Amino acid sequence: MAEDDDTQQSPFARPGFIVGAVVVAALLITAVFLTVLNLNRGNDAAPPEGNPSSSSSASAAPTPSESAVAGGVSVCGLDGVELSGRVTTPPTAEWAYVRTVAYPTSKTYGPAATTSEGVPTCFQHSPTGALFAAATALAVPADPTLARAWIETALSSGTYRDKLLAEANTGSETSGVRLQLVGFKVLSYDGKTASIDLAVRGSTEGQTVTGSAVYALVWEDGDWKIDANNPAPFDFASIPDTSGYIAWGA
Repeated sequence: MAEDDDTQQSPFARPGFIVGAVVVAALLITAVFLTVLNLNRGNDAAPPEGNPSSSSSASAAPTPSESAVAGGVSVCGLDGVELSGRVTTPPTAEWAYVRTVAYPTSKTYGPAATTSEGVPTCFQHSPTGALFAAATALAVPADPTLARAWIETALSSGTYRDKLLAEANTGSETSGVRLQLVGFKVLSYDGKTASIDLAVRGSTEGQTVTGSAVYALVWEDGDWKIDANNPAPFDFASIPDTSGYIAWGA
């Protein structure tokens, strides 16, 4: 997108873009319940969290034995374990929505179960399963009604869990924001951890922001979780375009 020299030097310098960027960033940051307090310092953008209303959410499958889960099997019995690799083409998915935000669902990759509170869980132990888990985490906070249940489900055990839970600002409404997944990169994957970079496009009041949302995930108790042994398991940054990302979205 061509812009004048001043805008190129500071892409979001104009007041309208500043407002849009802050609101969209607030939505994204809240999606992973990190740095919410820092983000909201100086602005009133309210963070949401979520309850997915998916026609594709499956009921929980029989739970494997504890030893099987420790060995890499998914907690709800999804087949397939991959301990290395990347995702180089857009995975086939059926797209469900949490309010206006689409997220991918698959009988192969997940989410294959929901908690009693309605939080989607259980993803394949594979790079693609980790990708689906990150994309679901991006969408779920669009509905604030199950904020605490979702946060407590999505966050792994670890050194920073209590701190991250305490910092999370939950249950507030952010209206007028539209968020869309438009691409991805699997930055790293070793079967135990994954780093997933999602390209997202957010808009509010006629302004549009393109961003990178990087999720640090860990395989724990037979599912992908946000890594609470990482003091900052989520990173958001504005990006000029989606060059280098694999296009993917509803």
